[in-house]
Amino acid sequence: MWLLLPILITALVIVAFLLIIVVLMQRPKNEGLGAAFGSGMTDNLFGTQTTNILNRFTVWLGVLFFVLTLVISIVYVKSSSGLTPIQKELLQKSIDASKKNLPAAPKATASPGPTPSASPVSPALPTTSASPAAAVTK
Repeated sequence: MWLLLPILITALVIVAFLLIIVVLMQRPKNEGLGAAFGSGMTDNLFGTQTTNILNRFTVWLGVLFFVLTLVISIVYVKSSSGLTPIQKELLQKSIDASKKNLPAAPKATASPGPTPSASPVSPALPTTSASPAAAVTK
């Protein structure tokens, strides 16, 4: 899958280059850039119906350009939807590092008798006095 994307992009660049050349080779009504490529030469090469051939070739190259662009976008989305190997490795390293930094869980030991900390402790109640000032003077 990783090799498909560069091949498709290379094909897209070639199609774009061919599309530019074919559009420039077409003979416009006023002999613009088409004359620069030797309009008489294309007539001799393809016959007298070069405009029909070049028009068809332009249409096919245009369709191929858009199809390749659509396929490239689909392949790119499919290839980038999952984690890359580098992302997987970094994620695994961070998981391993977090496991090392966690403190060890205290081991639960079963004791046969009640432990002193398990019994409820009642808070010390102050002695009752009539007034707070009386408690201070004692």
